[in-house]
Amino acid sequence: MTEPVRVLIADDHPIFRDGLRALLATDDSIQLVGEAADGGDVQRMVEQLQPEIVLMDLHMPGVDGVAATREIVQRSPDVAVIVLTMFDDDDSVFAAVRAGARGYLLKGTKQADLIRAVHLVASGSAMFGPAVAQRMIEYFSRPRHSVVMPFPQLTDREHEILDLLAQGQPNPSIAARLAISEKTVRNHVSNIFTKLAVADRAQAVVRAREAGLGTQPATTPDPDPPTLRHPKAHD
Repeated sequence: MTEPVRVLIADDHPIFRDGLRALLATDDSIQLVGEAADGGDVQRMVEQLQPEIVLMDLHMPGVDGVAATREIVQRSPDVAVIVLTMFDDDDSVFAAVRAGARGYLLKGTKQADLIRAVHLVASGSAMFGPAVAQRMIEYFSRPRHSVVMPFPQLTDREHEILDLLAQGQPNPSIAARLAISEKTVRNHVSNIFTKLAVADRAQAVVRAREAGLGTQPATTPDPDPPTLRHPKAHD
């Protein structure tokens, strides 16, 4: 008799985990071995429970799903990750694929398709939902640029802020230049630290400069630029 496919769920929403648990229980050839509610717990549970498949949400507390996927692929290459998320934007899709995800499905996928994805990926194949597959087709059909952007897990805004960090710009200057609040800058900087797996600003700057960012000379912004006179200015 064939052993059931061992599956670990990684999602911070209890209600969604309940539904997913109930769905997996309908298939005798799938065994749920554990559930993680925090991205930081996923790798530890992978090492302890040895699943074949991790169903991974992208946005979780602690370590995000992209970083967790990358760590699993690097440290446990026999474990395959299927991303199961609400987000189908290019940044999310391609960051997950570059991190090593072997499947990418949207929450709301038909139950039969999710079960089929578990079995296909466990057998060595890959599976992407129709909406995600269409995005990939559109992406690869676009004219390619010769310059490859470093840190593909970052959004365009995060790239912009990381470049300014590498130029030595402090948060107030970055906020002034981009016409956003300092709080928004701090939130972006925190996301950058998480996605680059660095502890502080100095480490982020080193990573950025090694990748060629920060080469444009920094300029001192107008200390009272017009955009900052409007308290409702936002990102």
